[in-house]
Amino acid sequence: MNAAAIFPIFLPDMKKYCPLLIPSVFLLMLCYSIPARADKKAWYINPQTGNDQNTGKDSRHAWKTFAPLNQLTILAGEQVNIMASGDFHTSLVLNAKGSSAAHVTINFAPGVYNFYPDGALKKQFQISNTNDVPYGLKAIALYLNNCQFVDIKARGAKIVLRGKMIETCVDHSKNISIDGITYDYYRPTVSELTVVNTGDHFADLKIHPDSKYSIKDSLLTWQGEGWQHKPFWLWQELDLQTGDVQRMDIPVDSIRYAETGNNTVRAYFKKNPGFKTGLIYQNRDVIRDYVGIFMQRSKNISLKNIHINFMHGMGVVSQFCQNILMDRISVRPDPTSGRTCAAWADILHFSGCRGKIEISNSYLSGANDDAINIHGTYLRLTDTTKQRQILVDFKQHQTYGFEAFTPGDSIAFIHADNLQEYSSNVVLQVQKFTDKEYLLMLKNPYPEHISSTDVIENTTWTPEVWIHHDTVARIPTRGILVTSRRKTVIENTVFLHPHMSAISIANDAANWYESGMVKDVTIRNNQFIQCGEPAIIICPENKQSDGPVHQNIAIIDNQFDLQGTKVLSAKSTSGIIFNNNTIKAGKDFDIKNGLELKDCTDVKVSGNTVGH
Repeated sequence: MNAAAIFPIFLPDMKKYCPLLIPSVFLLMLCYSIPARADKKAWYINPQTGNDQNTGKDSRHAWKTFAPLNQLTILAGEQVNIMASGDFHTSLVLNAKGSSAAHVTINFAPGVYNFYPDGALKKQFQISNTNDVPYGLKAIALYLNNCQFVDIKARGAKIVLRGKMIETCVDHSKNISIDGITYDYYRPTVSELTVVNTGDHFADLKIHPDSKYSIKDSLLTWQGEGWQHKPFWLWQELDLQTGDVQRMDIPVDSIRYAETGNNTVRAYFKKNPGFKTGLIYQNRDVIRDYVGIFMQRSKNISLKNIHINFMHGMGVVSQFCQNILMDRISVRPDPTSGRTCAAWADILHFSGCRGKIEISNSYLSGANDDAINIHGTYLRLTDTTKQRQILVDFKQHQTYGFEAFTPGDSIAFIHADNLQEYSSNVVLQVQKFTDKEYLLMLKNPYPEHISSTDVIENTTWTPEVWIHHDTVARIPTRGILVTSRRKTVIENTVFLHPHMSAISIANDAANWYESGMVKDVTIRNNQFIQCGEPAIIICPENKQSDGPVHQNIAIIDNQFDLQGTKVLSAKSTSGIIFNNNTIKAGKDFDIKNGLELKDCTDVKVSGNTVGH
């Protein structure tokens, strides 16, 4: 209770009329506030000694599982203390209403927490780039739903998934902080082996102990917890000496297998499909059914000191979230495990976010796809027959069904052929027809001349991006993909041998439909070490050039250690600055040939140093 509640009528004039009453009022307020603070609760969970029939109100009467806690609303200033590690067949489903002055705190004691999907909460989500099983239920280990002002503190706590699960889901929540958790899989969904010997018609394979398998009728099957699959043709090949990891096709249908020892298998074939002695090979099922960490329609999220030893699915996916800080994120296998893969696909994936995305002081490695991907989503215009109404359609089969527009969002009309913006508008209402089709009611009339292939972009949900003091290593594709029309800065980051370009700025209205144009990008003080070439690529996928798609990209004060001769490739871009960079290359390197420019204007190149 506060003074306004006690003296609702004359409190504003109290100082004027009763100055001597002021000390008494504050004393009364203090008396009312003391019991409220003293009454703040703490809840206790101990999977080793607890019992769900207990009160859960002190350490001697702790609950055993999360089930009793999941029935409660945790209020401002309250705590949840998970006192010991152990096995959990129930999700933590948190409903917490903290305040800016009194956060809810969740404390995990150090130790290994095994989460099993059998009794876990399962929900259906439509997730960007993850729709092979669009209506399947996804098990979740930690679920924060409609929460606010929550701090999860878990230094020394390791969550191990015992089957496919979303490790943590932050859903329609705000002001969430997660600090210190380590995530891993008991049986990673990427299998690994080392080729120890090859002959004309065989290869001896040392399979990693964590990569469980069986052989029946000379056929190998990868065995997981709740899943299994035959070896798939898409593999990754890792050379530990160079750090280079690349995708490769290995035809597996004609290979036969025989057990030759402990986790040792001989593969027989008529012709070696690509195995090389001494190299490590990774294999996965390519079905996109889960993600690692999923955050949607949430804002003010802080992930700090997070260690990801392995995650299944399209990485850490932030979908229509606002203001995200990721600081000191370490993505790499546990060094004691002997494994080399930490991520089934992308590491950090941002779709349709806004506000500010900051990724700092992080080590991103061991992926099966890009380290960072930041983009929006184009939707195709399919019907414009009604005044101030347009029907739009998701065109990518992996990306649809989620809430892509809300009333008040600004949109841009884009010609698909040249990726030029030609009109803008504001969404007043949204009507969902199907998971792919949405009717948008607009504030103003739409343009008269619209092509059947044109698309729209939600320009409200485009983020400012700051990526700094990070390391990107052992990436088979691109290091960073970013397409946002707001200010983007990539600085003080080391790119160690990504197999493709370290930084890619695309824009695509025909394949993945990942939007959009960039208007202000600074790439400075980075190290590009033996990257795939070109080290930086600006590659909008426009079919015709009617002017620049991208503009104002400054590449300054960077160090390039090239494999070959290509530093930069750019297309349909204006306002490129390539200044004061240091380039180490072969004796035949010529900076004029090292910069490949097509349909670019207002390009400035000066002050660069070339060494050998």
